[in-house]
Amino acid sequence: MKALRSHTVGGPETLTLDEVEVPTPGKGQVLVDVKACAINYPDGLIVRDLYQFKPERPFSPGGEIAGVIEALGEGVEGWQVGDRVLAGIGNGGLAEKVCVAAGRMFKVPDGVPFEKAASLMMTYGTTIHGLKDRGHIKPGDVMLVLGAAGGVGLSAVELGKAFGAKVIAAVSSEAKGEVARQAGADEVVIYPRDAMDKDASKELANKFKAACGPDGANIVYDIVGGQYSEPALRAIAWEGRFLVVGFPAGIPKMPLNLTLLKSCDICGVFWGAFTAREPEKFRAQADELFDLMAAGKIDPLISETFPLERGGEAIAKLEAREAVGKLVVTMD
Repeated sequence: MKALRSHTVGGPETLTLDEVEVPTPGKGQVLVDVKACAINYPDGLIVRDLYQFKPERPFSPGGEIAGVIEALGEGVEGWQVGDRVLAGIGNGGLAEKVCVAAGRMFKVPDGVPFEKAASLMMTYGTTIHGLKDRGHIKPGDVMLVLGAAGGVGLSAVELGKAFGAKVIAAVSSEAKGEVARQAGADEVVIYPRDAMDKDASKELANKFKAACGPDGANIVYDIVGGQYSEPALRAIAWEGRFLVVGFPAGIPKMPLNLTLLKSCDICGVFWGAFTAREPEKFRAQADELFDLMAAGKIDPLISETFPLERGGEAIAKLEAREAVGKLVVTMD
C-alpha cells in the first residue's frame, strides 16, 4: 500500500510517497481502508515537530479519516467488515490503510459522503466543545469569529447560529466574507493581511466594536491569533469569553489589563485532550453533531480535494491561509 510519510523534520514539501506493508490490527483495533483524510492545522505542525505530540519517524500525518472496515483485530465487538466509519486518530491518515482503535470510531451516517464524514469531527468537534464547555454559549449571545472562512471558522459560524447566537465573521477578503455569509454569518468584517501598526490595530478594534454592537462580543472565537487577537479582545463584552483555538498568524501577547477592565475570561480550547479526558462527553457531543447534520444545520464545505501524492500541497495551502472550508485528500 502507499503512504505519504515524514522521514525528517521539515515542511510538507519533505513528505515522500512510500510503498509500505499493510498493517495488521492489534487487540481492540480494526484495519480501515481509508477513503478520505481531511487536512487540519496540526498536520503542518506535526511534521515540523511543533505539535504537542511527536510520533516516531517515519510516520504519516493526517488525524481525521473516513473509510471502510477491512479487518477486525482480537476482541473487537460491535463492528463488522464493511462498516463505513470515521475516526480521529492523531496521525497516520495519509495512507491507504490504517489501524484504528475501535473506541475512537463512529459510524458514518447513511448518505454522508466520505469527504464530508472525514471533515466533521475535528473541526465541528473542536467548536461544539469550545462553544458549549468553554464559551457557555446561549441564545442571544454575540459571537465574533476570527478566520471565519476556514474549516473551523465555518463550523463556528454554523454552530453559533444553530445555538441561537448572532455571528460576526472576521475574514481577510470579501470573497471569504461571502463564504461566511452563505454559512449564516449575520455580519462580516474584513481585516488586513499585512502587518498592522498601532493605528491600524485600533481601527480594526473599532470595526469589531461597531459590528458587535454597544455591548460587545459575548464570545470571541479566535482561530487566527497574531496581530488580530488584541483588537478582538478590545471588542469583548463585560464578562465575555475569549476562546483560544489556534494561532496560524502567530502566538499573541495579550494586554491583561483589558481582562480586568472587561472582567472577561481567556479560555483555551484543547479538543484533543478533552476527548481523552472526557470520552463519554465527547461521544455525546459527536452524537449531537450527527443530529445537527441530519437536520441540515451543519454541512462541512469541501472546497478542494487532492490525491494522496499531493497531500503535501494540501497541507501547504492550509498553512498559507489560502484554504476556504476544508481540504481533503482522497485515496480513490
